[in-house]
Formats: sequence, structure tokens, C-alpha cells
Amino acid sequence: MRIRIPYGSSFLPLDAPQGAELLLSGLHRLQPAAAPEELVRRAMETPVAGPKLESLAAGKRSAVILCSDHTRPVPSRLLLPPLLRALRRGNPKLEIQLLVATGCHRPSTREELAQKFGEDILAQERLVQHDCADEARLVTLGTLPSGAPLRINALAAGCDLLLAEGFIEPHFFAGFSGGRKSVLPGVCARETVLGNHCAAFIASPKARAGCLEGNPIHEDMEAAARMAKLAYILNVVLDGEKRVAAAFAGEPLQAHRAGCNFLLPYCRVQPKRAADIVVSSNGGAPLDQNIYQAVKGLSAAAAAAAPGAVLVLCASCADGHGGEHFFTALRDCASPEALYRRILAVPQGQTRPDQWQVQILVKILREHRVIFVSEPEAAPLLAQMKLEYAQTLEEAMARAYAQKGSGARLCVIPDGVAVAVEPPQEPAREE
Repeated sequence: MRIRIPYGSSFLPLDAPQGAELLLSGLHRLQPAAAPEELVRRAMETPVAGPKLESLAAGKRSAVILCSDHTRPVPSRLLLPPLLRALRRGNPKLEIQLLVATGCHRPSTREELAQKFGEDILAQERLVQHDCADEARLVTLGTLPSGAPLRINALAAGCDLLLAEGFIEPHFFAGFSGGRKSVLPGVCARETVLGNHCAAFIASPKARAGCLEGNPIHEDMEAAARMAKLAYILNVVLDGEKRVAAAFAGEPLQAHRAGCNFLLPYCRVQPKRAADIVVSSNGGAPLDQNIYQAVKGLSAAAAAAAPGAVLVLCASCADGHGGEHFFTALRDCASPEALYRRILAVPQGQTRPDQWQVQILVKILREHRVIFVSEPEAAPLLAQMKLEYAQTLEEAMARAYAQKGSGARLCVIPDGVAVAVEPPQEPAREE
């Protein structure tokens, strides 16, 4: 069985033996019921819950639309125009601002904003980018269930009507993206984001892709959305080609949950058996551009693996490590085990940037052998981070079978970021 593994802008071929298990996202099976514009129109005409946006706008003085930044494939050019039209139909005098929910990311460049929103939006609308470190533009709304302070952008806190656009996909520790994430981490202070991503929350078995019930990270995010008075969302589900396949609008918590419930049957996969070797990827470009991002696909591989398995992650990592603290934490640690124990002891209020990504990675390294198939430029960085490099997929597979034996159980997850992996039906076999 020949399988194509996304890698950069192309694919790596894998000749899998008979009996190998293939876990595919069902997003390619999605058949949109109408054109993207029509799907959005229908969603806004018939909200999942709550009034239509025109009714919400009536009598308000100001509105803020939380928009995704350049790191997310949200089709903002499609979503913003109908949102703006609906607001102005409901209230022609409404003052509207677009607030780019950068979270802790860097600001988008002028070129990135133009590519995402289009020149018309940039020329005609008032647009502001959130800065998680700008103390003068942050206000405190209270304390989250986690104990972290909820400090958010003053524009979002001070408007009469707060709404958001976004998209829903599996998220490796928040369960799903979209909805409440436009507020937290989208427009929160760095300390609020760090508190939400603390070691205790990341360590929860419920903090995983596809899981919302009992997920402490998700529950904190929902609380932030309520406290910020997020009143309306327009979220979409994208198919395997990043085209709009479904749209959900209305009251934020219920509309987001409806979108997650729609998506889950397509993204949920469950291996029949825990595998001795798991091959996965980060879905190719742009998500496989660095080692930091590649942890997402690696977490999907780990979810399908038996104890002591070999995980082969295909990601070009042509842009390097992706985060200075992420890199130095691995480089400077005595061992993954020692670093993992140290992170677990970090109090919520002392969470450091990128700590969560380090925590997830070293937990995997404690339990499995990891081989990165990446560009040669990434090899020195991987070595410094105590990660194993292979120049080709064939080389990585030869090493994996040399360790686990020719009869090793193989599982292949071509796109690890597009799936939510449930625990295997059969437990790992005894060695």
C-alpha cells in the first residue's frame, strides 16, 4: 500500500506493508451543500441560538469584530463583508472596529493583512492589532476559574457589542479551535494566556484534540468569553482543501459547540491496535515550517502508539525551531525526563512562554523514540534539542524496524493536525 505523506509543498511516498493501519481525516469526504457565500448567508439567517446580528446591533453605539491573524487559514475576505453588512443594516450609525486577535503572536505585516482581509477592508474599515504586552491597552475583568486574572484588550472590553469570526478544527490541547479562542488567547494579556496554558492544565488527560468535556483549558476559555460578553460568532469548518464546508452563527457557546459536533465525526479516528511504529506529519506547508509547530502532528502519533513506540514525524522544518525558549529549554536540559519533572512543578503564575509546547514534547520523548524526517538545515537544531534526524523517510523506517522488528505493528496518520485520535480499541501487546 503506497501512502502519500504531506511534506512542505509536496508529499513523501511510503510503501506500507499489508496489515498496516491507515488513519485518515474524513474532511476530504465533506460535500458542501452550497457555495461558501450561500453557506455563510444561511448560517447568519438562521443562527444556532440567539437573535440575528441585525437585532443585536440595534440601539448599540459601538461594535468590535475579533478577527484572526495571518497564522490562521480563516477566510476573512468571505466572512467579514456579510458581518459588516448585517451590523450596518441593524444600525447604520454603529461605530465598528476590527480587532486582530493575535494572542501572543507578532503583529501581522501590512502585506499579510492585505492578503488576509483584502485592500478594500483595509482602506474602508478601522483595524487595530492586539498587543498582549501593551499594558496601557489592557483592562482586568476579574478572575478565571483557573485562578488566572482575565485581562483583555480595552477595545474588546469597552464596546457595546463584541463578536468574532473564526474557524473550527481539532486543537491538540484546547479540543477544538474557534469560538471562545477569539477572546482567550486572542485578545488577552500574556499573563492570562500563560495562566490558561499552565503545566497542570496541559497535563490533564482531557486536554487533547477533540475533547471539550472536562477539558480545563477549554472551560477557562469559555469562562473568558462569557466574562468578556462575547455576543455573536460566525465560524466555519474547512474541508481538506481549506474550502468552506459548513458555517455556524449565533450565540457563541452554542454555535461553537454545534460546529464542533458537526466536525467531530469527520476528524475522529481510532486505531484498532496500539502501534509499535507510527508515521505522521503536520499536514505539509505552512504548518510544518518549524519544529515548534511539528509538535501538533507528533501528539497525534503519540495518541496511537504503544509504550516505547517509534514515532516518525515528517515535517520540513525549513524555518528552524520556531521559538527561542522552546529551543533553549530542550537544548539546555539534562534529559527530557528531568525537564518534564521540572515543568510539572512550575506554579501557574510562573508559566513561561512556549512552556506548554516543551511540556507536550518532552512527555512524548519520555515515552517514545522520535525521528524527524526534515530538511538537512534542520538537522543541527534537532540534534541540539535531543531529537533524532533522518534525511529520508526510508532511512527513518529502516531504523524503526531495526528497533521494533520486522513484525512491528505500523500505523500511518498522513495528516496529524486534521484528526482527533481516540485511544486504541486494543491495548498494547506484551513484549
